[in-house]
Amino acid sequence: MSDLPERDDLPLDDEGLIRLQKLLALAGIASRRGSEVLMLNGSVEVNGEVVTRLGTKVDPGKDVVRVNGKRLPPISGKVYLALNKPRGVVSTMSDPEGRRNLSDVVADRPERLFHVGRLDTDTEGLIILTNDGDFAHRLAHPSYEVDKTYVAEVEGEIFPNVRKRLLAGVTLEDGPVTVTKARIMETRKDKSIIELVIHEGRNRIVRRLLDHLDHPVTRLTRTRIGPVRLGSMKPGEMRDLSREELGELLDTTEL
Repeated sequence: MSDLPERDDLPLDDEGLIRLQKLLALAGIASRRGSEVLMLNGSVEVNGEVVTRLGTKVDPGKDVVRVNGKRLPPISGKVYLALNKPRGVVSTMSDPEGRRNLSDVVADRPERLFHVGRLDTDTEGLIILTNDGDFAHRLAHPSYEVDKTYVAEVEGEIFPNVRKRLLAGVTLEDGPVTVTKARIMETRKDKSIIELVIHEGRNRIVRRLLDHLDHPVTRLTRTRIGPVRLGSMKPGEMRDLSREELGELLDTTEL
């Protein structure tokens, strides 16, 4: 479950507002008294302004609240989920060919969910789902340059010069690819494992990139999107984004 309360559970007044220290307490930032101390110490901002007056009211769905610089996501009916997409699942919410897709994996969710970006059918790992269409569109847009981390098992032995080529930039048929980080995790004569960080979402970009360097991918997993990590999630497992993860993603996409 998310560590944020539901909007319907908040003690809002007739104008849909709530006292700031009460909101912080309900969101698990601190106790009511601890939240008041944070405000008095100048650690709480609302819409870019430090708020020290106790009793200040805010709109939990619209106002941007920060505690020690970290954003508290708006309280709304929106859901933000991390899913470990299993290998073999199509990254769409429906499939005309009848293949297993994301809707099958999240069939028990009542919301109409959007997926943020895609993973190849043969690629497993982290994908974000939400019923917030605007957020999904922004997060998937290349202009926001959200880093994505992949771990690839490839054919052949990877030598240090391959890492250097990746970091120097590789040009494919549809343009150059920027690799932010590259780390050789394991290398043997028959296969190697390499971790890549890129922010692009072009079709099969990681597979095409490594194939271009003569190291075809045999298995690929996305392990991270921005601050959101796959961690120990099993294939098909899903969880709510934490307050910290969502706050950072909202800042990244300037929502």
